[in-house]
Amino acid sequence: MSETSPHSTAREYLEALLIAALFLGFTNNFVVKTFFIPSGSMEDTLLVGDHLFVNRYIFAPAASGLERVLLPQRPPQRGDIVIFRSPERPTVDLVKRLIGLPGDVVQVIDKALYVNGRSVDDSAFVEHKDPRVFPDRPFLDEQRRRRDNFGPVTVPPAHYFCLGDNRDHSYDSRYWGPVPARFLKGRAFFVYWSYGGGTSDGTWRGVGAKLRELAGTALGFLTKTRWSRTLHLPR
Repeated sequence: MSETSPHSTAREYLEALLIAALFLGFTNNFVVKTFFIPSGSMEDTLLVGDHLFVNRYIFAPAASGLERVLLPQRPPQRGDIVIFRSPERPTVDLVKRLIGLPGDVVQVIDKALYVNGRSVDDSAFVEHKDPRVFPDRPFLDEQRRRRDNFGPVTVPPAHYFCLGDNRDHSYDSRYWGPVPARFLKGRAFFVYWSYGGGTSDGTWRGVGAKLRELAGTALGFLTKTRWSRTLHLPR
């Protein structure tokens, strides 16, 4: 029996690592991607520091055969928590709840949501943390005017209207308009880790700042991880 040389063993390990890297790269780009929550616009459904797996395949073009069985697909639906590129800054990813489909008429009256003229009971997931109700009046700035009274607007073809669950503190489709369908990246799948310590807002501030951030996360991993949110399914 011939012995395996150190060179061939090293080559096998290298090939295995390359295959694993390719597989992870493929799944991260086309099937499952990670995303973290840097702001409170989706509280209390998603918390700052939640880290998500995102199903990128669910909104892909229709599949057939084994793909359909292993990776079920469907069009976006009202109520989906979706990740998408910001219409204002396409290099930035956002997470919101999909409220309006193409052709829907969306309106907000005194904080209450209406879709196609019908009141939407969103009390199961929406938070109103500011008791004030701002009227749509010229003397108010646009941020307050559009927050509590908005529309009606019709969602254009191949677009989606998205709002944050923390409705009084969310910068969303009320301000920058509907999201083009091509900007959708996927649907929030589950929280794989939730960290209650300091969370990056995604802005690069240099190697030193990144190293300090990583060190702080490592030191606080056991004490600041929200263990009860592990594998939490956001709805």
